[in-house]
Amino acid sequence: MDSSLAKVLIVDDDENICEVIKLYLESSGYATKISNDGKSAQNVFVEYKPDIVLLDIMLPQEDGIDVLKWIRKADNTPVIMLTAKGETFDKVLTLELGADDYIVKPFEPKELVARVKAVLRRANSENVSSQVLNFNGLKIDMGSYTVIYNEKDIKMPPKEFELLYYLANNKNKVFTREQLLCEVWGYDYPGDSRTVDVHVKRLREKLHEGNGWDIQTVWGVGYKFEVK
Repeated sequence: MDSSLAKVLIVDDDENICEVIKLYLESSGYATKISNDGKSAQNVFVEYKPDIVLLDIMLPQEDGIDVLKWIRKADNTPVIMLTAKGETFDKVLTLELGADDYIVKPFEPKELVARVKAVLRRANSENVSSQVLNFNGLKIDMGSYTVIYNEKDIKMPPKEFELLYYLANNKNKVFTREQLLCEVWGYDYPGDSRTVDVHVKRLREKLHEGNGWDIQTVWGVGYKFEVK
């Protein structure tokens, strides 16, 4: 997605942080809207229809976790969580709830812009192949970012889908967590490898592996999509 066409919703109760983020994003060609609390953020989201959301965890009225849950019920718009907390619990929780990435304050604005660019690039399906992968009971369509499992449409955030597609498109090949972070997230991811574990866990919960294929843990190495 061309950044000049991408709309970013910035949600943070710190007005100074919002203005700094806005300045850097707009200088990079993005359009922006700002919201300073969780409740108004939902209204702005509906009206503005952003291509990506930068969402602080600690917000007045409704916190970022609740807003993230609300967004995920609505659609799969990419979300990058902003948090002053560096604890693993916060990172893992937001990823389990469907966030595409997270960044811990204080952060370099240039790094945040790079994260936004990377997430949007990976989420954009307009310029990717329309290749469809078919396995027993499972259909993965890269062109429409859809997954059909046992004749049911399975909702997935973009990053979750991309991990599944990458593994399935390289069936029976083992990847380390670091390789998956690099290939799926599209850059040298500064977080820990737990990110991959969280996304694999969510995929397994949604797909209930079986039918001649599954996402296997290769102990001491990483993961593979095995077709028997």
